[in-house]
Amino acid sequence: MQRRPFMQLSAAAMAASVIAPLAAPRLAAAQGGRVLRFIPHADLAVTDPLFSAAYVTRNHGYLVYDTLFGQDAAYQPQPQMLEGFTTEADGRRWVLTLREGLRFHDGTPVLARDCVASIRRWGARDDLGRTLMAATEELSADGDRRIVFRLKAPFPLLPLALGKTPGLMCAIMPARIAEAAPEKAVTEIVGSGPFRFLADERVAGDHVAYARFEDYRPREGGVAEGTAGPKRVHFDRVEWKVIADASTAGAALRTGEVDWWELPSPDMLPLLRRGNGMKVEVLDPSGYVGALRLNHLQGPTANPAIRRALLAAISQQDAVMAMAGTDPALWNDKVGYFCPGTPLASEVGLEAVTAPRDLAAVKRALEAAGYQGETLLLMVPSDVHLNTAASDVAADALKRAGVNVDYVAMDWGTMLQRRNKKEPVAQGGWSAYVALNTGADTANPAVHPMLRGDGKSGVYGWCEDAEIERLRAAYFQAEKATAQRGIAERMQAEAFRHVPYVPLGQIAQLTAYRANLSGLLKGVPVFWNLRRA
Repeated sequence: MQRRPFMQLSAAAMAASVIAPLAAPRLAAAQGGRVLRFIPHADLAVTDPLFSAAYVTRNHGYLVYDTLFGQDAAYQPQPQMLEGFTTEADGRRWVLTLREGLRFHDGTPVLARDCVASIRRWGARDDLGRTLMAATEELSADGDRRIVFRLKAPFPLLPLALGKTPGLMCAIMPARIAEAAPEKAVTEIVGSGPFRFLADERVAGDHVAYARFEDYRPREGGVAEGTAGPKRVHFDRVEWKVIADASTAGAALRTGEVDWWELPSPDMLPLLRRGNGMKVEVLDPSGYVGALRLNHLQGPTANPAIRRALLAAISQQDAVMAMAGTDPALWNDKVGYFCPGTPLASEVGLEAVTAPRDLAAVKRALEAAGYQGETLLLMVPSDVHLNTAASDVAADALKRAGVNVDYVAMDWGTMLQRRNKKEPVAQGGWSAYVALNTGADTANPAVHPMLRGDGKSGVYGWCEDAEIERLRAAYFQAEKATAQRGIAERMQAEAFRHVPYVPLGQIAQLTAYRANLSGLLKGVPVFWNLRRA
């Protein structure tokens, strides 16, 4: 398997990934003043961090909400809102103690009962959260600062579950908000994080703003890494400006109208690298891993034999080069179901994606599987260039293999809404879409958002595979790295047989910003620790 420099994780990060048993309008110039202006990769369509796993919602979430644990640069959980924690009764009782002086944006103190309500709401919606809650006998508040888990059996992944960045973040909010029905998105966005959400300034598809929370208390001591450590803020405001046109976004960065462009398009990178006063560098060392997510409930993609044929139709190299360009240092094209460079990555079953593409053989396989020209509706978010580029490659390959592809372009927010639909294509449903996850999100079965087989209750696509679920459960019980790796190899073999999604390869996650900014942290885009010279 190829190894590329951009995604080489440190030894500590690799060890952590195994999870041991433990034309836009012009902007005012950003130079000067205490306003940080940022171009996100997509519009903020959903503001409740428990109602979308989209990264733009997660990034918004870390501005507004704090978490009990954070993740450091090695992807290890560290106490964040907590002063500390203890375990008792052979790991079946955890006591988490809040730091003193924490307050919500509405001025109320952060209490243990707020955290209990927030954990329960998150635990009803997040994959790993549901697993933790199923292992919990009782969750309670012991006074104002102590959160107590009484478990049915030891659950050493508890800190990771409460502090992970993959999936849905365990956002802490006031109990009066968190106690609402978990199946309904909250509309009042109140957290205890370093910034307040300025709801009255939000313009859908255009602009979002945040103000520094003056009463935020960073952790004392330590260093800021990832989402862990002291979150010290040096800007009074953060403004997000959606600029879908790459040329306009690049011009805004070059002229100083914005400070930071989260995800510059590949064709703009040479110009940005040559420009004085700008930097282009890796944001998340694990990169992005692409996937063609397939609908297992409806249409031709509900047939596993057809899914296996589609697996053989798309060239990973074509997909990653469309997204990242021709420089082979910026992509991997031999990618299975776990992030390359992490301990669980293997070559088991990789021939399904590394063998030479033979579209004539794909056509024969489709015919043998019973494909009769049914529509495969491909949702394409035309305002997110990486997804669009990979979608174009997938659509072309599938059409040449004889698949009746209906290429439906839409904006990002519309796609997020449509992917909830389980109805047939003729009733507004869908067949496939391209998803991008950070490599860290696909490092192991505990956090992998798409390697699930729990059917209609699972993530979009609703893959049902009892063997994947059995192996995932076994992973939680495996204490040694060798056992964990063996389970991951069997999961990958099963995934290539059942095809929950088609792996599309891995690309570098590059970001561009003004050279007068310092303190940019690697990993999730965060807005503390940053300074302007």
